[in-house]
Amino acid sequence: MLTSSWSIEKSGWFAMKMLNKGSLESPDETRKFKAHGYVEIVNIGEFSMARATFEPGWKWSNDLKPIAGTETCEVRHTGVFLSGRMTVHADDGSEVQYGPGDVFVIEPGHDAWVEGDEPCILLDTGMAPYAVPAS
Repeated sequence: MLTSSWSIEKSGWFAMKMLNKGSLESPDETRKFKAHGYVEIVNIGEFSMARATFEPGWKWSNDLKPIAGTETCEVRHTGVFLSGRMTVHADDGSEVQYGPGDVFVIEPGHDAWVEGDEPCILLDTGMAPYAVPAS
């Protein structure tokens, strides 16, 4: 929930206040996957921060492909893994396993899945277009 907002300047333009605050404890939006998790998003102006929870058994090609309507994930992700483990397989054939404390940049064109029995939780600044139904 955003505790600050845009203001109208004398010129009629909208300007963002210098200090803004949102909380993942009361997100602006929660998007559920087909199964195995959800993402909570806070938006402050053009910036978004998301906390994504991927439950054991989650796989992008099973749980989000039907929502996205693309062969692989076409969203660029940037953030940090907080818990659990996830393997990401890129369309170019490269594959990386991420875990707690790993900072990441994952370019569009990938599949991913949770490894093991622990939920994978991450913070991501690239989730604004994520898990949005294809039009």
